[in-house]
Amino acid sequence: MKTVQISLNSIDKVKSFVNEITKFDYDFDLVSGRYVIDAKSIMGIFSLDLSKPIDLNIHAEGNAEEVLEVLKPYMVG
Repeated sequence: MKTVQISLNSIDKVKSFVNEITKFDYDFDLVSGRYVIDAKSIMGIFSLDLSKPIDLNIHAEGNAEEVLEVLKPYMVG
């Protein structure tokens, strides 16, 4: 599993983020405080506090480079 910090501070960013990660068969979890939600769920994402960066857990077997390349526009730092 790999964890990165992402920022989804607009509705358009949330939509494009979900569209990008649904192309992958891996599981993705967003972690905000004590809440863990499926990152492929738009409704779930909107239940989080999007004003600050969120941890994204990528459950990829082996090489997650392709996923990380797609996530670059959303990553913090």
